[in-house]
Amino acid sequence: MGIEIQVVTDKNLLSEFVHLPEQIHKTHKNWLPNLIVDDLNFFNPETNTSFSHCTTILAIAYRGKIPAGRIMGIIHHSYNKLKNEKIGRFGFFDCYEDPEVAQKLLLFIEDWCKEQGMTSIAGPYGFSDKDPQGFLIEGFEDTPLISTLCNLPYMVRFTENAGYYKLLDCVTYRFNKSILLPSIYGRVEQRVLGTKRYKLLSFKKKSELEPFVVPILRLVNESYSELYGFFPLSETEMKEFAKRYMPVLRPKYVKVIMLDDEVAAFVVGIPNLARGLQRSGGRIFPFGWLYILQSLYQSKQLDLMLGAVKPGHQGLGLEVTMGLALLETARQSGIETIETHLILETNHKMRSVMERVGAKMTKRFRVYQKNLS
Repeated sequence: MGIEIQVVTDKNLLSEFVHLPEQIHKTHKNWLPNLIVDDLNFFNPETNTSFSHCTTILAIAYRGKIPAGRIMGIIHHSYNKLKNEKIGRFGFFDCYEDPEVAQKLLLFIEDWCKEQGMTSIAGPYGFSDKDPQGFLIEGFEDTPLISTLCNLPYMVRFTENAGYYKLLDCVTYRFNKSILLPSIYGRVEQRVLGTKRYKLLSFKKKSELEPFVVPILRLVNESYSELYGFFPLSETEMKEFAKRYMPVLRPKYVKVIMLDDEVAAFVVGIPNLARGLQRSGGRIFPFGWLYILQSLYQSKQLDLMLGAVKPGHQGLGLEVTMGLALLETARQSGIETIETHLILETNHKMRSVMERVGAKMTKRFRVYQKNLS
């Protein structure tokens, strides 16, 4: 049977696009589904402001009449203008173990990018680095993380066979609650808090945390500006991002350091939700909400989702101060392991800190690129 590419143009096709991964990964024991309702909102221009400054296309590949794969193309005009680039992005690329389908999907997006005047393409990547980025290339048997891809190994092979090569890698590290930290860390914490210049905040209720969400994301804009693919979030996007993740935040796993009335640093952790999401099958009802809630309160692993320190205040011990506070909260709450957020392979300073305290690298994600000229 031949392969046909269909552009998503209505709600029925969008529903097919969103539901296809659960069929592809039906026998993938370590697959981590997204919530269907979240995906339907994410891929809807009416509920996701990121579409307003991007040109996008969603496509499904059919072998005969059977959906066999999907892909998204993104031209982030604001980012390209800021960086003076002509680069397209592919993301949310998935298919059965069918190399012909994979090739057709990638070629379709490449041709679309050329029509848009792009000279290169990179991916997997979304609207920003807050969306899943990079194929998993190491750590396939490890506990998956939300907001990262949970692809099968053959997707890496299909992409490389299509002429794509490494652009960048990101890695994660995991460490045990009983990790032995250098004694100097305690002295650094005392120095930071002893100056009275900085104030460490902890939270017990979401109502206490909510006023800090947008200021935290403003600091993300300020401190992430040099990261590949990052473009500042608008105030509307900040509120959408907060709305997406606020339900699964436990306030005690958020630490903020204030400098006068400004957020100078923060770290956000979320209990690992893999078990709950897997049991839910990506659905809230009838019992998905209960499985996710159980993971939120019973998980023994804490995943670090976001963290930043205000430029000009980095290297002064704020990272250590927040880390010690979060580690103590985790220990008191029965958390046994902590896994970091994605760290750029070239961030040698942060990686050396992790390795110095004995943390082990657990996963590696790779973003690919290809010239279109």
